[in-house]
Amino acid sequence: MQEEIIISGRNIPHIDPHLEIWHWPISVYLFLGGLAAGILFFSAFYTLWGKEEERPTAVKKAVIIAPIALVLGLFFLFIDLKHKTYFWRLYTVIRLESPMSWGAWTLMFITPLSFVWAALWIKEWFPDWDWKYTWLKNLEAWIFKHRKWVAALLVYFAVILGIYTGILLSAFNARPLWNTALLGPLFLVSGLSTGAATIMWMSTNKEEQAVFRRIDLILIGIEIFFIVHLFMGFLAGPEVQVEAASLFLGGQFTTAFWVLVVGMGLIVPALLEILEMFGYSIHRAIPAILILIGGLIFRMIMVDAGQITRYLY
Repeated sequence: MQEEIIISGRNIPHIDPHLEIWHWPISVYLFLGGLAAGILFFSAFYTLWGKEEERPTAVKKAVIIAPIALVLGLFFLFIDLKHKTYFWRLYTVIRLESPMSWGAWTLMFITPLSFVWAALWIKEWFPDWDWKYTWLKNLEAWIFKHRKWVAALLVYFAVILGIYTGILLSAFNARPLWNTALLGPLFLVSGLSTGAATIMWMSTNKEEQAVFRRIDLILIGIEIFFIVHLFMGFLAGPEVQVEAASLFLGGQFTTAFWVLVVGMGLIVPALLEILEMFGYSIHRAIPAILILIGGLIFRMIMVDAGQITRYLY
């Protein structure tokens, strides 16, 4: 047992003895942002490849979730803000060195784009849909004609959004658990995995299901690789990062992380998808739901644990 004696006159609520500023709404916001980024990435990617008919769920149907997820995520972000009436100030300046500025402007572009993209395929959900005004019909026809340009923008912004959800945390140098360059790629891969799992779950096309099952297996493998190397980096780092890793290696987050995130959210779904590839009858909803739940718990743990870690030396 290590005893620490802190001599300080400070007693600031939510800061001493450790930070307690970001709560569950931020975790949900990060999860929904990653999910939307994953869905939009695959939809735009297969559009650029001209695979709209071969991947109908990925390109046309699952995209309806993206704008809903983004709006809900922004709602959770808004309710967590301390000074809600001043959020607009983020859009009065661009600070290239600030992840929050990158995130704010990325969301400003990708959110309306996601609505436009979902509207382009709205007849997949509502076959009798007809735009009331002629100018809307003309606009839809023009966007559809130039959809590959829109798809290219979506790929770009989806990747930035997916990475941003991790970089938002890693930019906090005072939090040893977050202070790693692996967090951005890890959150991006996790978001792509949740997007792939959602598409696999929604698809009724056997060939499309098989493709996204393979994609998801690759993403799960990459995610486990990043997690292992994340802790390898911590254990090879300074004392504060070793202590941060100890929260997951015998500390208070050990069971939740390794059982719920790695076990239930990654390894079990991967095994189920492998069994399904070998002909076993397993409903695609089971691994998909486990991946989605694991992705949400992962973000909750990382947000909570990161605020506990601190520099004392």
